[in-house]
Amino acid sequence: MRFFRRNIGIVIVISVLLISFFSFFSFYLTDSYKHLLEIQKGLEQARIEKEELISESAVTLKGDFEDPLAKYINENNISQNEIKEIENKIKGAQIVYRNSFVTILTQLRLGLDLVGGAQLTFQAIPQSGVEINDETIAGLIKVFENRVNASGTAEAVVQQVGKDRVLVEIPGADPETVKRRLLKTAHLEFKQPAKFIDTKPDKIIDPTAEPDEYIWLETGITGKDLKKAQAVTDGAGNWLIQFSFKGPAIEDFGKLTERLIGQPIAIFLDGRLISSPIVRSAITGGEGQIEGRFTAEEAQDLAVQLNAGALPVPVKIIQERSVGATLGQDSINKSVVAGVYGILIVILFMILFYRLPGIVASIALALYTLMTIAIFEHTVTLTLAGIAGFILSIGMAVDANILIFERTKEELRAGKSFFNAIDAGFDRAFTSIFDSNVNTLIACFVLLIFGTGLIKGFAVTLAIGVLVSMFSAIFVTKTLLSLSTKIGFFRNPVLFGVKL
Repeated sequence: MRFFRRNIGIVIVISVLLISFFSFFSFYLTDSYKHLLEIQKGLEQARIEKEELISESAVTLKGDFEDPLAKYINENNISQNEIKEIENKIKGAQIVYRNSFVTILTQLRLGLDLVGGAQLTFQAIPQSGVEINDETIAGLIKVFENRVNASGTAEAVVQQVGKDRVLVEIPGADPETVKRRLLKTAHLEFKQPAKFIDTKPDKIIDPTAEPDEYIWLETGITGKDLKKAQAVTDGAGNWLIQFSFKGPAIEDFGKLTERLIGQPIAIFLDGRLISSPIVRSAITGGEGQIEGRFTAEEAQDLAVQLNAGALPVPVKIIQERSVGATLGQDSINKSVVAGVYGILIVILFMILFYRLPGIVASIALALYTLMTIAIFEHTVTLTLAGIAGFILSIGMAVDANILIFERTKEELRAGKSFFNAIDAGFDRAFTSIFDSNVNTLIACFVLLIFGTGLIKGFAVTLAIGVLVSMFSAIFVTKTLLSLSTKIGFFRNPVLFGVKL
């Protein structure tokens, strides 16, 4: 009781706050709930009105096109056979477009977040006389990229993390395969028997001895002198490595083989003798082959390692994991369906509001989508961020068409002819389209310089989409619209959404 007497003010304040709090829940929120129900009813009514508006617009649109079309057919004596032939051509074009689109989609390279794969982090190990700096890490990244890309995995991400670490992400691969490709040294050496150089008598060996009994001495020719190595098969299906030398090594190898005619030359890989063929004639062209009973995988890995060169510094793995796809196949399918629905809604909007130009823009948008995905097939590894950039570029492509059509409608209302209105509309809209797209490209350029892997993927797809959208809006749409207005039927202001 003493506490309450001393702190009566605090008790009163807390009591008032509690009463106010519960009063709020009992009265205000109840009233708010009623408002929410009213809002929900309003939204449902708006949905019904929206559906009715779309239906009415569709009926109006159908009438706007059907009546002039029927009149045009009658005036030009177009037969039913000709109409049927046009319909068949349109259906054929639809099939070709659909098949092309499906083919391109199935050949897209997907990123780690879509298909899973291997993710490894390497750390450079300091060595005496070798400083770990940005230049050293750049050399390490280059070797890793050469080894990964030469094996046909061009979608890999190799980037510096921190001061002395490199992150490697390869979609669709397992960590063990990646480690074998990236860390194996593949130190290649060509050696000669001791009897063909000046040595003491006790070092000279019997030329009839087995290869493993020879004393092999260095010639100075190593894998660093190779220009190119390639895994191939001989006539019997055996795997071997074809190679060619570069620079002074071509002449050095020619002199070496000329000196060793009739005698063996040893090929060592990582200190192990893998082949000691007999030299039949001098090899002066700087080319040769390595036979070592390779499997297909061993031959291909060895060719990759020889072409990539040695690591500039030793490295150790500090983290490795097999990454599962963020999105399963079902989620990917749903994303594609959602994207298709989004494009269809955009097309519906364009046609309902802009009539003939909307149809032309929809055709241009379809071509834009096909061209962009075709470019992605050869240059881009598609990730979630990349998909976001692509979808954003679609919106920018539609925005450019809207600017053009609004300017064209203004010119038609001003009394200009169709050809002049289209030209003037495109000319007036070009500056706005160009400025906005250039600003977007500048932002993409900044993201490419300072961003990480995912951000760079977003920037690349957005930049490609913006460039293709400019071509689509300015050239494709304008060409199709100009061609359509050469037909008398289409030179109707109603088909442009203009009532004079």
